[in-house]
Amino acid sequence: MNPYIWLLAVLPFLPGLLMLTWHIEIRTYTRNGTLTLDPATIISTGYFLIWGGLVFTYCSTVVLALLDTRRLLRTGVVRPFHWAWSFLGGIPYVIGRSVVIHKVAPRRGLWPLVVILAAWGLYFVAGTIKALDFMGAALRELGYPA
Repeated sequence: MNPYIWLLAVLPFLPGLLMLTWHIEIRTYTRNGTLTLDPATIISTGYFLIWGGLVFTYCSTVVLALLDTRRLLRTGVVRPFHWAWSFLGGIPYVIGRSVVIHKVAPRRGLWPLVVILAAWGLYFVAGTIKALDFMGAALRELGYPA
């Protein structure tokens, strides 16, 4: 196992942790007699940090997959999983790489798959929590019972 695959596997924890630190504060204003959400309260510094974390994660995934493939070629893996699959995201690359390494060296190569699935699980759970928090705050601010 080389460090590139482990960095690639733990990379999705970054936007997940950033999402957990984002606190949504919603305010409303009246526009043309209608109560409306103020978008300036939603789009805050935390919002842009999360987007920056997502862009960093995507770009780093491609670079780390390229470095991982080169490292595998140097260590003697004849046909490693192609790094270009990382343009579809980290999960397809890690799945393919884990299958190839598991075929070349049985009982090895599956832990990065477990780690990246756990990282994306955290990201989806954090996203669900934040979406529910956002909807509850928006409905309360608009006067609906929560």
